[in-house]
Amino acid sequence: MSKKPRKTKKERNAKQAERQQQVREDAQECRRPSRDDLARILLWQIIRAAQKQKNPYRALGKVRDSLINDLERQGFNVKESENVFHDIADRYSDGLYPFRPKRHLMPT
Repeated sequence: MSKKPRKTKKERNAKQAERQQQVREDAQECRRPSRDDLARILLWQIIRAAQKQKNPYRALGKVRDSLINDLERQGFNVKESENVFHDIADRYSDGLYPFRPKRHLMPT
């Protein structure tokens, strides 16, 4: 019984790229949100909820500290993480919905 020769790394990567493209197309067709889509909305909701608290600076500080601690554990720079958080929180502070419509998801 002869074995099939193992595919080259280039062939395996090409096949994986095809599979990933099909996954993306299927997700777009059935309008399935990605993990990043959910994470963006969740962070926006958390920041907006903290900003509406009786003491918004304290509430937002707790959110920031929790996120920064987890990012630091993953190896990210604390100061850079704080800067990113504050940039996002500032952007979300005007109360406007900050996300652009996904035109490919709009009814035709």
